[in-house]
Amino acid sequence: MKFDDLDKKMRVYEQSIDQTVLPDLYIVARLDGRNFSRLTKEICEFEAPFDEKFRDMMINTVKQLMNCGFRVIYGYTESDEISLLFHKDENTFGRKVRKYNSILAGMASATFSLELGQPVSFDCRIAPLPNIELVKDYFLWRQEDAHRNALNAHCYWMLRKEGKSIEEATSLLEGKSVSYKNELLFSRGINFDKLPLWQKRGVGIYWGEIEKAGYNPIKNIEEKAIRRDLKVDMNLELGEKYGSLIEKLLGEDKK
Repeated sequence: MKFDDLDKKMRVYEQSIDQTVLPDLYIVARLDGRNFSRLTKEICEFEAPFDEKFRDMMINTVKQLMNCGFRVIYGYTESDEISLLFHKDENTFGRKVRKYNSILAGMASATFSLELGQPVSFDCRIAPLPNIELVKDYFLWRQEDAHRNALNAHCYWMLRKEGKSIEEATSLLEGKSVSYKNELLFSRGINFDKLPLWQKRGVGIYWGEIEKAGYNPIKNIEEKAIRRDLKVDMNLELGEKYGSLIEKLLGEDKK
């Protein structure tokens, strides 16, 4: 069989389960680290419940994903997960889901592995969303997840540091209300409301104009220049204000 005939015959099978995101739908990708609980607590022994070095590795991974050839207008990270919002007109690879999943998971895995110095992997899933309201709801959902995870993590690791076993700490928190957990922390001198916002709300990364030091070769002087670069926001707003940020980014991105 000639190569061209064989190529045509076999590509049908390769492409048989291809999915594409329909036009006019917003694309959001969510990536999760594989076995990161064991990685962070047993293998690398990062500080619990939150470690700034780990946070910065996640931020650097988001930045790399936002510069890897797709039109990503907003990146968000909390714990070991990353969410990416694409420009509505993004059409790279004909919006084929397998391309987005494979490239983004591969890039995240490679970047974080280099940051950490040992191999790790991420998975990726795509969510096609039909309107801005659902896009805002998606990011509000992930931010609420960050808040719940932070409260649980601070309570759990406080109990562990007091000598409780994994089973004891888990049992003491199982089914308990938010107010109970806040009071539990407060009774140990920890005011959850005063903890760093990035721990409770996650970190946002988006494009903006940043002033940088530059050099003017014509005038032979140093001068400041405005560049389009990624801004890291560790003090994200809540609720409607956060939703307004997402809507603003969707409306202002002209790249």
